[in-house]
Amino acid sequence: MKRKPESHPLPETKTAPSRFRNTIGKYIIRRSSRCISCGLCAELCPYGVHPRYENYSQTMRPIEHKCIGFACGKNDFYCIDRCPEQALTLRLNPVLETLGDYRWPAEMLIAHWEMAETGDLPTVPLEYCLGHSGGGFDKIRFRQPPAAKYLDIGDEQIDLGLDLNKRGDGRPLRRLSLPVYSGGMSYGSMALTALVGRARAAEKLDTLTCTGEGGYPEAFVPYADHVITQVATGLFGVREETIQYAPVVEFKYAQGAKPGLGGHLLGDKVTPEVAAMRETVVGSSLFSPFPFHSVYSVEDHKKHVDWVKEVNPRVLVSVKVSTPTDVDMVAVGSFYAGAHIVHIDGSYGGTGAAPDIAKKNIAMPIEYAIPKVHHFLKAEGVRESVCLIASGGIRNAMDVAKAIALGADGVVIGTAELVALECVRCGNCESGRGCARGIASTDHELGQMISEAYAEQRIVNMYMAWRKQWCELLRQLGMQSVGELVGRSDLLVHLDYLDEAERAQYQPTPRQPMII
Repeated sequence: MKRKPESHPLPETKTAPSRFRNTIGKYIIRRSSRCISCGLCAELCPYGVHPRYENYSQTMRPIEHKCIGFACGKNDFYCIDRCPEQALTLRLNPVLETLGDYRWPAEMLIAHWEMAETGDLPTVPLEYCLGHSGGGFDKIRFRQPPAAKYLDIGDEQIDLGLDLNKRGDGRPLRRLSLPVYSGGMSYGSMALTALVGRARAAEKLDTLTCTGEGGYPEAFVPYADHVITQVATGLFGVREETIQYAPVVEFKYAQGAKPGLGGHLLGDKVTPEVAAMRETVVGSSLFSPFPFHSVYSVEDHKKHVDWVKEVNPRVLVSVKVSTPTDVDMVAVGSFYAGAHIVHIDGSYGGTGAAPDIAKKNIAMPIEYAIPKVHHFLKAEGVRESVCLIASGGIRNAMDVAKAIALGADGVVIGTAELVALECVRCGNCESGRGCARGIASTDHELGQMISEAYAEQRIVNMYMAWRKQWCELLRQLGMQSVGELVGRSDLLVHLDYLDEAERAQYQPTPRQPMII
């Protein structure tokens, strides 16, 4: 039976400009000394690339990340050709060659910054759904559906909700408004302002965020109904009241980036505040044990689950595990132990707070683990009684949709939220004062580069842009709810299993800019 879309009001998207004076765009526009500040470019450009000072007759430096580039050449408002003094030049930004990596290439980063700024899909022609990894979700495509399947309905008629409790055990039937929630990022690995901004965004979006294993800062309390408490092997900051705050408690047994290793936080990031929260020593590196030393069997795990259920009678229980080859057995064991949510974390997921030596991609890739677990749970007859959540390198809206089509009910997002806060993927998260952009840092000065309101709005905007992609995909597939997409792997193709002629029709094409 199809469920009606939830009535939770959608949060408002507001422009949330970059914190930095000089933004990074796909193109560079230069204005030479021949410019006479006539203002024609400002009048012509519908994208706001050429702003002018309000009280002066001078044109400001171009806002380059808004420029749609050479695709604008066919328009009669193309500033390069229309400039009477030929003072403007346009070229590709050479930074694109050094920005990002194979999984998060430059265009995907820039596109997510634009989505986080505007709450809409990019106007600049950018490839933001595929990377250059040569595998994973970059090799998976949705089949082109017949035009007759298209449903001509509005976004408000499409149900994107995610049910977390399918057990029917009398505990709250928690339903999120989106098929995503935020992954665990700990106080210590991240700036508190960024963490609180994520919690505020979760409240606005009617979804959840997670504390990670760094404890429960007091600043989370106003948003407690949208904050998952994570109980990890180090038990840092785990207290009875923090379990009682939580709508969901997540047991983290392992993570996909480094199965066989516990959490890491190097000494430079263990400030007095972090040390107090984790009840440890200032400046001392923290290495969580790999296993819970109280859990060596499914029966021991059930005692953990029963424990938190007694401490908080309304709590739902999530179990986060990595993806070994027997992840399907782990998943079904977690279900029978009483878990409501089985959260599998694949090998592409990374942790910024861990030292480089620990970042080993040794777990099963998430695109293999999802169908393996989905089909095993179906064979056991319990698939409809458990919420299957996937994470580990899920970067964008189409990755989310592909994970759901493979068999997940929803996904957990981590890195993409940091990218919304203008992360450049420099990889300096774990060392010294951490992120130079103030995101993954415990340094007070750097942390103040981000305000809670800025983080909240940028994350809200990104998800609202993703929401538009999900709604359009479901319309194309003739579906009215994201639940209809779960397990529909027949709608996907993998490029490695197609011949050359078939593969050609699934190659990415340059996205055309939207004309305003």
